[in-house]
Amino acid sequence: MNNAVIAGTGSYVPEKIMTNEDLEKIVDTSDEWISSRTGIRQRRISEGENTSKIATKAAIKALEDANMDALDIDLIIVATVTPDAFTPSVSCLVQVDLGAKNASCFDITAGCSGFVYGINVANQFIKTGQAKNVLVIGAEVLSKVVNWEDRNTCVLFGDGAGAAVLKASQKEGIISVHTGSKGDENRYLEIPAIEVNNPFSPKVEGRPSYIKMNGVEIFKFATKIMRKSFKNVLESTDYSLDDIKYIIPHQANYRIIDHVAQKANIDINKFYLNLDKYGNTSSASIGIALDEMNKKGLLNKDDKLILVGFGGGLTWGAVLLKWSK
Repeated sequence: MNNAVIAGTGSYVPEKIMTNEDLEKIVDTSDEWISSRTGIRQRRISEGENTSKIATKAAIKALEDANMDALDIDLIIVATVTPDAFTPSVSCLVQVDLGAKNASCFDITAGCSGFVYGINVANQFIKTGQAKNVLVIGAEVLSKVVNWEDRNTCVLFGDGAGAAVLKASQKEGIISVHTGSKGDENRYLEIPAIEVNNPFSPKVEGRPSYIKMNGVEIFKFATKIMRKSFKNVLESTDYSLDDIKYIIPHQANYRIIDHVAQKANIDINKFYLNLDKYGNTSSASIGIALDEMNKKGLLNKDDKLILVGFGGGLTWGAVLLKWSK
């Protein structure tokens, strides 16, 4: 049976930087209020590029890093909660932009856990021999579903995309994956879609597709589920947290990660953080962080990493991998 290894990474964020000071001009907030509660100081905001376009730009960089042509790709998986349209999928639009005509394409929706879920799906396709080279992308334009009058949510989110190319190999790459869902708590993080409105349904008022979040409940969920994810992704392996070089978490809130580090007795420096620059980019955040680490030269061959995400659904997941580049 094949193993799946990460052959290349890429990321893209829009040029427009929105600082906390910029937000002070449009909503009742302050840099001190935002940074002290979240660790976020700025985020990137699209000036018109939709999800497929930023996904394509991240994918091009990942293919370059993997030294692959788009025609080499068998499968494209895009994780997103902000697609260009209900159909066609973002992945199909990316296929066209890349010229990846040999690839099958589909999108997945797992909230901020999306990149982890995408890696898991790609791993299964490669292990079973159905694909040799898989492009996984997490991409979001969250600025189009943010209520810019809600100071509790508009300060959190940013736009961007992260990508990874996974390929079949005899080397050890993806070691273990754990995912889970708790749909009965879906109300804590929502983005409403179109209501049922046809000649046979009750008349309903339209509702805006804005992010709605119960921050207190998400904090409690995230801090518990991250620690559970570490345990579950390691328990069937010969590794422990002491063997892990870096933990790459979903970049949601510094307080969440700091709380987890303290409760799990993990050095906070083991967690790679860049949320101060990009905010919460949902499905894109882990991919962006992984690529940033790769480009900075922080990752060495055979380093053990844990990618861990949590988000709407509610969903969570973790990947234990050995860096093989």
